[in-house]
Amino acid sequence: MNLHLTGHHLDVTPALREYVQSKLERVSNHFDHVIDVKVTMSVEKLAQKVEATIHVPGHDIHAESSGDNMYSAIDTLADKLDRQVLKHKEKVSDHHKANGALKHQAAAE
Repeated sequence: MNLHLTGHHLDVTPALREYVQSKLERVSNHFDHVIDVKVTMSVEKLAQKVEATIHVPGHDIHAESSGDNMYSAIDTLADKLDRQVLKHKEKVSDHHKANGALKHQAAAE
């Protein structure tokens, strides 16, 4: 998983980088086919905003979150991405199991 962190009106500290990596480990634990993750952190007046785009085969997943501090925004972003990745994984895995694959039905007979 390639992780690209950028800061808009914000310096990305090693502590923030480590925190984002630890939170996004949960996403990669649920779905192994994550190719690329782009995270943008920004400060707009009093709001701390985090946006992320995950590139998986055949699909891009985008989520954004804002909060009073950066760490809580990262937490809610990780939760949103985790839900979206699990939903995408279910769609991909259920695609071929709707009525049972033909090759498995022929083998049972």
